[in-house]
Amino acid sequence: MEQCLTLFKALSDKNRIRIIKILEKRPLCVCEITTILNLACSTTSKHLSVLKKAKLIFEQKEGKWVNYYLNKATMNPYIKEFLPMVKRWLNDDMIIVRDLRKVDKINRNEICKS
Repeated sequence: MEQCLTLFKALSDKNRIRIIKILEKRPLCVCEITTILNLACSTTSKHLSVLKKAKLIFEQKEGKWVNYYLNKATMNPYIKEFLPMVKRWLNDDMIIVRDLRKVDKINRNEICKS
């Protein structure tokens, strides 16, 4: 029950859904996610923390970057069923469409500070 409740709590925010949708496209660092969603860095970090707690995403350090990934290899049955479903959802939503276009154009070397 707790795994299911944690998942639903993580999904109860529009910005967390937006993060999941943009991470479907490719892994992103916090600076990229912050810029795409037009949020404060602290707000983005809080959303990422909730998604990590729910095991929907994980982070991996690669050189100077910490990238966030969807947790597609999870053994959690709720997440295993959810991720393929959400991939089909909201693809015609204008906010999601705009976010996905930004993913294609964003350049972390221009926006992230070392």
